[in-house]
Amino acid sequence: MSGSNTGPVVGERKLGGYLLSALAWFVGFLFFFPVFWMVLSGFKTEADANGPPKLFFEPTTEQFAEVTNDTTGLLSAGEAFSNSFWAVAISTVLVMLLAIPAAYALSIKPVDKWRDVLFFFISTKFLPIVAAILPLWIIARELNLLNTRLILIILYTAMNLPLAVWMLRSFFSEVPRELIEAAQIDGTNLRGQITSVILPIVAPGLAATALLCVIFAWNEFFLAVQLNPIEGSTVPIWVTGNVSTRGNFLAKLSAASTLATLPVIIAGWLAQKRMIRGLAMGAIK
Repeated sequence: MSGSNTGPVVGERKLGGYLLSALAWFVGFLFFFPVFWMVLSGFKTEADANGPPKLFFEPTTEQFAEVTNDTTGLLSAGEAFSNSFWAVAISTVLVMLLAIPAAYALSIKPVDKWRDVLFFFISTKFLPIVAAILPLWIIARELNLLNTRLILIILYTAMNLPLAVWMLRSFFSEVPRELIEAAQIDGTNLRGQITSVILPIVAPGLAATALLCVIFAWNEFFLAVQLNPIEGSTVPIWVTGNVSTRGNFLAKLSAASTLATLPVIIAGWLAQKRMIRGLAMGAIK
């Protein structure tokens, strides 16, 4: 009788697994569909994009050519991508250089009242950026940093540093202490312990942290539009510049948005293996 009862139970579990899988695919489709439609609309004419929804149409690349070759606006596509690239790349490198020793001090060699230090880092995220923009704008003006990449590099570094410290501390806490002690017995100095023992182990965590910093900095809009409205504008501002009051712009905006998402998608694709391993290490709890 036990065998006869096992069959229905196994069948119910399989059916439940299939239903959960179908639900997961459905939810994933709901999240992905707006992105899919955006990319699709970028290959349409304005008439097709603004008319009744069409899944099948004659594709064209004229919208992509228009947004990349347009020089009538305040900022060209090349200038916007260049500004974003340098601001994001330099700020991410600075964040990692500052966060790695801080995370080491808070996990491998905890300082006194390290919990208070962690709370201080995360408390910097409590203040709404709208409340801080006026003093930031005044400081940037007095230091002649308005409309420059440098102010964005500084602010993006400060913006992502608390997140990076919190994540890297969790990664560093999972490094086996026995490996560090063995390196100390062998006479390895502190720099050697970090570079040859700790960093290779937490490399997936480093990749996950750096990618999140890249995403947050690349997508940042408010600081860029307030402090760099013209010369130092970034990709999000360039995308909004394709919104027009003189006619339909949905296809053009979709093409610009598709180009704006490509760098982050490529970065995520290149780092996906390390990122998945890093997130699985328990950095986000």
